[in-house]
Amino acid sequence: MKEMDTIPSFLIDHIRLLKGIYVTRKDHLKGGDAVTTFDIRMKEPNREPALHIKALHTIEHLGATFLRNDPEWKDRVVYFGPMGCLTGNYMLLQGDLSSSDVVDVVTRMFEFMANFEGEIPGATAIGCGNYTLHDLELAKAESKKYLEETLSNMTEENLIYPQIEQ
Repeated sequence: MKEMDTIPSFLIDHIRLLKGIYVTRKDHLKGGDAVTTFDIRMKEPNREPALHIKALHTIEHLGATFLRNDPEWKDRVVYFGPMGCLTGNYMLLQGDLSSSDVVDVVTRMFEFMANFEGEIPGATAIGCGNYTLHDLELAKAESKKYLEETLSNMTEENLIYPQIEQ
């Protein structure tokens, strides 16, 4: 079997990675449009417990709903959803963007999630593939924690990936 290239996300130093908002990749599509992928890191990998899957699933529903209804960003949203390692979410937006470009919308999204009241959007047997796997209160608590501990105190360290030192 041919040796495969290491994907860029495996070159990030997860030992030094903090909670934050990071550009993980930029893809340039035919026609010149760019899509920027953001790592919305809510937990410090390998140092904090991962997000509970029920909270993360609810955050996915609430975050995607918020982004696709935001007047400024809704037409640029490609995707919002969980990381397999359960330490945060990926957010894909049209445009050649930096982490600092999205701090405001991410902050507003987490404020929305921390204060959400009512039925979780799409959390029905018809609208969701696993509608019983939700926990609104835990999602709200995790969103509030991320707002207070990370988004309210953003620094350069929370916006630029630590690369593996070679």
